[in-house]
Amino acid sequence: MAMTMNGEMRLAAPREVVWTKLNDPDVLKACIPGCEELEKIGDQGLRATARMKVGPVSARFWGKVELSDPNPPKGYKISGEGEGTVAGFAKGSAKVDLAEKDSGTLLTYQVDAQIGGKLAQLGQRLINGWPRRH
Repeated sequence: MAMTMNGEMRLAAPREVVWTKLNDPDVLKACIPGCEELEKIGDQGLRATARMKVGPVSARFWGKVELSDPNPPKGYKISGEGEGTVAGFAKGSAKVDLAEKDSGTLLTYQVDAQIGGKLAQLGQRLINGWPRRH
């Protein structure tokens, strides 16, 4: 099951400060929905534990996260993948861009994610079962 999300946030901090924070594992952990642990394991790599919930089913995933295409202080790409026992797998990436805006920073993101296995099957049934209005 594939998902895409995008959005933007205005932050009341200079772009260089936001860049530094987004490269701090503790701050990055707080920015990733469901992230329970994020530990640095190299220059651009991190080990992650995250919990996802679809409807009544919750699953924990263990995996790795990598920061790539750094363009300080303008942005980077963050990619990750993980396994979740019987729940299946999750993988995805996000392009994060930082721009100066009104004495602060405009953070924009584009996320592409994919889940497979039992969690995806349940999610697909929930989406297909949702009433559609035309």
